[in-house]
Amino acid sequence: MSISLREITKDNFDDCINLKVAEDQQSFITSNVESIALSKIYPHLFPLAVYKYEELVGFILHGKDPESKNYHIFRIMIDEKFQGKGFGKQATLKLIELMDKNNDCNKVYLFFIEGNKVAENMYLNIGFKRTGRIKEDVKIEMCFDLAKSKTTNNEQSTTNKNDVSRII
Repeated sequence: MSISLREITKDNFDDCINLKVAEDQQSFITSNVESIALSKIYPHLFPLAVYKYEELVGFILHGKDPESKNYHIFRIMIDEKFQGKGFGKQATLKLIELMDKNNDCNKVYLFFIEGNKVAENMYLNIGFKRTGRIKEDVKIEMCFDLAKSKTTNNEQSTTNKNDVSRII
């Protein structure tokens, strides 16, 4: 599967803001138009379009928190037509790979809304761990440790090289 992350431009803006999640997931995510607007107010936030080859399938908002200096994934959404096909996982891995190119990125943080089992299971499957921190009584923080992931994957490299290449 060839997933790429691309800048939001005037050419893909309308398509990005028209992406929709399934109805039962709408309470778990902020709209893409709001996320893009936030990126214009907060310069540390970066929106990206998720493509499978040349087809738009999703949206991501990420950045480095200026106060904590931690890297965060603020939003990942895959359009309802493309859900359940591995695009969310592949987009998350691609973003982690992108963040890993920054020398000061050792960990990646995110929050998911309690009850969003699909997102929670995907993040756990990728290697995120709960931190124990809960925000606003419903947002559960998770962390992906890049250094630990590299060590673990390098130890497994003789048995499963595909797992290594998906992270680094």
